[in-house]
Amino acid sequence: MKYQIVKLKQLSGKKATFYTVALEGEKKTLFERFLDENEQDFSYELIDIVDRLGVMANHVGAIRTFFKENEGRLGDLVCALYDSPKANLRLYCIRLGNAVIILGGGGHKPKTIRALQEDDKLSQENSLMRLISRLLYKKIKEGDLFWISDLELGGDLTLETDE
Repeated sequence: MKYQIVKLKQLSGKKATFYTVALEGEKKTLFERFLDENEQDFSYELIDIVDRLGVMANHVGAIRTFFKENEGRLGDLVCALYDSPKANLRLYCIRLGNAVIILGGGGHKPKTIRALQEDDKLSQENSLMRLISRLLYKKIKEGDLFWISDLELGGDLTLETDE
């Protein structure tokens, strides 16, 4: 399976750059799919998420207070964008410092469940981001993926696995 890291130019700014993941054979990226899947039932929450991304991109960067860290395994940098107390959406991402975020997917997380493992959709989305994180780390370690600047990744943005 191949995964392409795609820059989201329309969401990126002078303080943070956002990327997402395109899966081989899929027309939509993970973030586009997240938006489409939740547009009807959670439109106000999506507006809030996009607004927070705009604040990060243009004003403060991807500071820790926006994220719930350790949503994956220790050290894999998978986190979730914090939601407001009344919100139900969970968006998984990989936070590469205060300036680069790779947005994944997510979904509805009712307040009645404590752990993402209690929901198949959230569990699948989280597992995919952990896989992407492992593949990214391997590319960076091998020198095939690197920082062009504080705000941008360069090199081979295609990730591959046999899974």
